[in-house]
Amino acid sequence: MRIATWNVNSVRQRLDHLVTWLRDCSPDIVCLQEIKCLDEAFPREPIEALGYNVVTHGQKTFNGVALLSKYPLEEATPRLAGDDEDLHARFIEGVVSLKSGVVRVACLYLPNGNPVDTEKYPYKLKWMSRLQEFTRMRLKTEEPLILAGDFNVIPAAADAYNPAAWINDALFKPETRASFQSLLGLGMTDALRAVTDEPGQYTFWDYQAGAWQKNWGIRIDHLLLSPQASDKLVDVGIDKYVRAWEKPSDHVPVWVDLDLEAA
Repeated sequence: MRIATWNVNSVRQRLDHLVTWLRDCSPDIVCLQEIKCLDEAFPREPIEALGYNVVTHGQKTFNGVALLSKYPLEEATPRLAGDDEDLHARFIEGVVSLKSGVVRVACLYLPNGNPVDTEKYPYKLKWMSRLQEFTRMRLKTEEPLILAGDFNVIPAAADAYNPAAWINDALFKPETRASFQSLLGLGMTDALRAVTDEPGQYTFWDYQAGAWQKNWGIRIDHLLLSPQASDKLVDVGIDKYVRAWEKPSDHVPVWVDLDLEAA
């Protein structure tokens, strides 16, 4: 089972890219972030035509997440628990039945947090605390769980071309990295780092200053696996080639192959 995540940075602007990549990569479950549209405006038809079930948690102009699945979604729950006043469309969890049990996939778009001297950074840290609590509860079920999305977290210096440039950024501040490590401390595995320690495994290149051409990237898109999922890990990939397409997203897809069989 191939499970992928991609911040498409506006699904309607990137629809041709998305459809082409879905055909190329043929993932079974896809988590999309920054779809930047209301649910009713999501371009379902060309995606459904490829055999995907589609659920969205959209928002006008900003944020928005979606789950695409070749298998029926038994449940699809929007919003991350812990703050009833948080109206940002940043989270949706789906459940797919397996031959034995289920797999849970949570698609998330974690707040950026910049500028750090505004309310945006405490909001980011609170959101990460809510994600920890969600994960803690889900791990009690002892089911395969995947947290997939744009975490807006650079976990370590090896995950940035120029770490010094990010020292005071919300993506790399010590509190941010510590909160990410707390997630791993609950028992989650950073899928990419389970298969390689190599630096330069970037998932995002800014549109500015020729970052893509110079490979000035960072790794902020992650798939975190519960023990029941990491035990089934076969492979991890980053589809960097899509960043070279015309008018691309500034993020690229990341995927895991798990030895799981749908019902």
